Amino acid sequence: MTSRFTELTIDCHDPERLAAFWCEVLDFKVIDRGEGKVEIGSWEPTVERVLARQMPPTLQFIQVPEGKTVKNRLHLDVSPIDGSTDDEVTRLLGLGAVRRDLGQGPDRSWVVMADPEGNEFCVLRTLAVVPTEESR
Repeated sequence: MTSRFTELTIDCHDPERLAAFWCEVLDFKVIDRGEGKVEIGSWEPTVERVLARQMPPTLQFIQVPEGKTVKNRLHLDVSPIDGSTDDEVTRLLGLGAVRRDLGQGPDRSWVVMADPEGNEFCVLRTLAVVPTEESR
């Protein structure tokens, strides 16, 4: 017997706003919405596709009345794919993210940020291919 990791659910006040933010961050699209919830992903799940193999989980934002009060016990890490980490941090700040200091120190290779509702996430090293002298 096996299970599949199909979605990650995030409690929030404004599912539409948070889904829009994360769609911009991850280049996802809205794949489902209902009263008080929005689901986004890079693919549209079907039973057949989920049974065939493990696919990337979707993100589901569910409206809840209470606010966030402590540091997340679980957070997302993102890696830029077509620019530097600094460029991605600048882009995310423009989308409404903020930098967070959780005591990580300035010598870390990642940047801790928070989405518009205060959920922490990290921007890791870039995965972009940097041209070398030989490839120019």
